[in-house]
Amino acid sequence: MNLPPLYVKIQEEIEKYALDYGLDFFETIFEMVDYDQMNEIAAYGGFPTRYPHWRFGMEYEGLSKRYAYGLSKIYEMVINNNPCYAYLLEANELVDQKIVMAHVYGHCDFFKNNQWFVNTNRKMMDEMANHATRMRRYIDKLGYDVVEEFIDRCLSIENLIDRHSPFIKRHKEGDITSERTVQLLKSDHGYMDSFINPSDFIKSQEDKIVSEAKQKQKFPERPEQDVLLFLMNYGPLQPWQRDVLSIIREEAYYYSPQGMTKIMNEGWASYWHSKIMTQKALKDSEVVDYADHHSGTVAQQPGSLNPYKLGIELFKHIEDRWNKGKFGKDYDDCDDYLAKKNWNKDVGLGRNKIFEVRRNYNDVTFIDTFLTEEFCVENKMFVYGFNRRTGQYEINTRMFPEIKKKLLFQLTNWGQPIIHVMDGNYENKGELFLEHLHEGVDLQPNYTAETMKNLYVLWTRPINLKTVMEGQGKIYRFDGVDLKEQNIDTGPGPQPQPSLGDDV
Repeated sequence: MNLPPLYVKIQEEIEKYALDYGLDFFETIFEMVDYDQMNEIAAYGGFPTRYPHWRFGMEYEGLSKRYAYGLSKIYEMVINNNPCYAYLLEANELVDQKIVMAHVYGHCDFFKNNQWFVNTNRKMMDEMANHATRMRRYIDKLGYDVVEEFIDRCLSIENLIDRHSPFIKRHKEGDITSERTVQLLKSDHGYMDSFINPSDFIKSQEDKIVSEAKQKQKFPERPEQDVLLFLMNYGPLQPWQRDVLSIIREEAYYYSPQGMTKIMNEGWASYWHSKIMTQKALKDSEVVDYADHHSGTVAQQPGSLNPYKLGIELFKHIEDRWNKGKFGKDYDDCDDYLAKKNWNKDVGLGRNKIFEVRRNYNDVTFIDTFLTEEFCVENKMFVYGFNRRTGQYEINTRMFPEIKKKLLFQLTNWGQPIIHVMDGNYENKGELFLEHLHEGVDLQPNYTAETMKNLYVLWTRPINLKTVMEGQGKIYRFDGVDLKEQNIDTGPGPQPQPSLGDDV
């Protein structure tokens, strides 16, 4: 820790306030860095010990230029680890440092207690350094260009994972069994069995049945959303390639819960920095600066989604509802608008409820469960669309079901396409057959083509992809040279089911 004595005192003060409010977090270590160091750490995804790659340099250049031109500024960064590491920008004003510390303790509490983080590696700072050591070893042995090119291909498909996978108990692969049994010749005399049905014959027939079962067995047995895992297990990769792919996959799963809980995480941290600052830590001389900086954090621009704003307001809404008893059968069955608006049973369950929500929900379930029509009206939430005639974004609808549907659609799988491996031996030629779960949004053709090319390098056999483009069912096929497309019928048929069909 390199904090000045004044900041150490402030940290101890903020930490005590957080504990008094019931927050529960790992030990938190604050580091003071300048803007250049902050940009470097942010470019590495929060881990300065990460493996070398050009994309981190590109990200650093972008962050540095945006800071130099006054377009953006990173006030803080906190890492999900045990202990948690948080970085403070030394150029921040004192009131900003207080806000940041209170905000960080909200994040740390969320990291430790939210169920979607329970399977993340709590020693990821050390693990990232381990990854970098392994990467550098391959670079020294094989050359930077070879390893970099393979990393590029892996990073292009790092989103092809199953975000629920850490919570799935997968069936172990065992011996192939079949309902068929060996048909034995009948014998009226028991002493003749060994002659009529010799053991060698029985064994050969059993092996034949197992062999036929293997040929008929679907590969994979069920649609597999974790494409990276499938490639690791069955792709014709060299050991070093398999290891690099495993590193990319492990890091993708580490960051996955943060994407699944962005609104909740930022809302929870903003709720607690607001509570701690306004009720405990703020001095009279800091009120105006605090109000200015906090309002900038939660400002909502028309047509955009601010996770800080939506998160904090929805947590406040939940707390208010459960304090006033605005839940349960009596409240839901009430048809009187004024009675519901003025409903107040003064049950005081709000604080307990938001801690329960913090523990059990992710963004999709959070919005699906607690976003109400009343909340949308109060916070002026609308669905916007681009008007080609005026050249501006305008309100499309104020209808609550459409608003909620649009928001949930944007949050599902981070807005990324859902791809399943349907067959690893398509048409018995060793080709890979993928299917896109089309939910109204077409794949981007240029992204599709490049992704299929990179998959071909990893699989070394033609890649087939079933999807829908502009209402027409298609199968794209890349054979290593040409990308071809074939129109198909999009009539009703079996759809790939998420891997949650396994025992959870």
